[in-house]
Amino acid sequence: MSGFSGQERRAHTDIWLKIVRLLTIVAWAIFIIALVVSYYAAPDSEFGVLRYHGIAVRKFWLTPLTGYLYLLLWVSALLSYITLIIHKFRSRRKSDNTRFNILLLFIVSIAWTLYIVFQLTQ
Repeated sequence: MSGFSGQERRAHTDIWLKIVRLLTIVAWAIFIIALVVSYYAAPDSEFGVLRYHGIAVRKFWLTPLTGYLYLLLWVSALLSYITLIIHKFRSRRKSDNTRFNILLLFIVSIAWTLYIVFQLTQ
């Protein structure tokens, strides 16, 4: 049973909800771009077949791409944080969405950034 028992008084979505939706889409798009960049920036996996055939494998992060990846992840985390703040101050009802996806994006972006920083220092 829904907690809502009256008439819906919202005539249309306000500008803040549109901003939240736009920021969510942009943050996820940046995160997907970061996934693609990380594929090319991360060290290659050294499989047994590659060792057997003597194929050289890159065991280090590509610095220029890692800088872009780092920037993309921070922008994604910042946009998701701004979205969470706007949503916190604009949601007034229990029936409003909780935006778990943007919270997950924020946590994963920060964790991935920290992982990259610790991998680069080794």
